[in-house]
Amino acid sequence: MATGIALVVRVSEGQSPQLVQEQLPLPIPGAGQVQVKVSHVAQNPTDVQCFDVNAFGDGAVLGCDFVGEVTELGSGVTCLSRGDIVAGLLWGGRNLSKCEIAGLGGYSEYTVADQRISFKVPSSISKEEASTVPLAAATAWLALFSKGCLNLDRSKATGTSVLVWGGSSSVGLYTIQLASICGFDVVTTCSPRNEDLVRSCGARHVFDYNDPNVIEKVKEVTPKLQHVFDTIGNAKSSSVSSRAFGDREGNLCTVRPGKANTEHVTANTRVTDVLVWTAFLKDHRYAHFHWPASKEDHELANDLFDNLPTWLEQGKIKPNRSKVLHGLGSVTQGFQEYRDGMISAYKIVYEL
Repeated sequence: MATGIALVVRVSEGQSPQLVQEQLPLPIPGAGQVQVKVSHVAQNPTDVQCFDVNAFGDGAVLGCDFVGEVTELGSGVTCLSRGDIVAGLLWGGRNLSKCEIAGLGGYSEYTVADQRISFKVPSSISKEEASTVPLAAATAWLALFSKGCLNLDRSKATGTSVLVWGGSSSVGLYTIQLASICGFDVVTTCSPRNEDLVRSCGARHVFDYNDPNVIEKVKEVTPKLQHVFDTIGNAKSSSVSSRAFGDREGNLCTVRPGKANTEHVTANTRVTDVLVWTAFLKDHRYAHFHWPASKEDHELANDLFDNLPTWLEQGKIKPNRSKVLHGLGSVTQGFQEYRDGMISAYKIVYEL
C-alpha cells in the first residue's frame, strides 16, 4: 500500500497533544475530488487554536490551505486534470477515525480537495503566495456576501461603505481587495506601520485602531455606515467597532464562530458570524452551535474560486506576504510564532 508522511495529532492519556510525523495510506479522491501531492501549506490561526485545545482529538491531521500537483482524479471531475498545480481549501483537522478520507488536512504529503473549492494557480504568482489565498479569501467572501453574514448587494455597491476592522490581518487584506473589486468603499483600521499595505489593497480611509478618537474619525468619513466586518474577534474589537454605527441600526459580522466576544456591542447592532466551512455541503457542529449545510454558501464559494485565477493574474488580488519555513518538522516553530504574537501582515507557509 502506497503511503505518505503526514503530521498527525497524537494525544496520550493525561498528556498535552503532540504533533508526530507518521506514514499514512494515500487518500483516495471521491466524487468531484482530486488527490494532490502537496508542495506548500499555509498556516492559519485555526490550526494552532484547534491543536492547543485538542479540538479534534487523537489522529487528526490539521491544515486548511494548500498548493500542490493533481495526481489522481475522482469521478465526475471536469475542472482539473492530472499535473495541474492547484490551490484549495480543506476542512483540516477532521479526525482520521471519523472522516471519509484519511489525511484530509494539509499538513501531509498527499491530500484530497473539492474541485469546486480549488483553483489553478496562475503563473504570475508563486506557489507559496497562492497557498495563502483559499481560506482567508473564502472567509472574506462569505462574510461580505453570504445571506447569513453581511449579505451585501453587489448591484448596489456604489456609495456603500464597509468598515473592515483589522485590515492588515490575512482575512482583512482579502476583504479589502474583494470588497474593492466589487465597487464598495472600504474603510479600515490597522497599526500605522501597515497603512501603506492596506491602502495598496484598496482601502480608501485608514485609521489607527489604537487612536482614542478612531470611532469619531470613522463616523466622519462614513456618516451612513451600516456594515462592519470584525476580522479580529478579540475581547474588545466587536464592541468598539459597533460604535461606528452611532444611533443607526447596523450589521456586524465577526470572524469568531459562535459570535464570541460580541456581548457588549451597541444595542442597535445586529450580529452575525462567518464560518468558512459552510463552503462545504456538510453540517458543522461545535459545542452547542450548529451550522447546517448551505447550498447557497457552497455556490457562493465556487463563484469566488472560479474568479480567483483571473483576479490574481490581473493583479486585482494580491496574495498575503509569506514567510517560508521548510518541512513538516518546522510546524511546531510556526505554531509558537503565532502564540507569541509575532505574526503581523504576513503568513507562515511551509514548503514540503
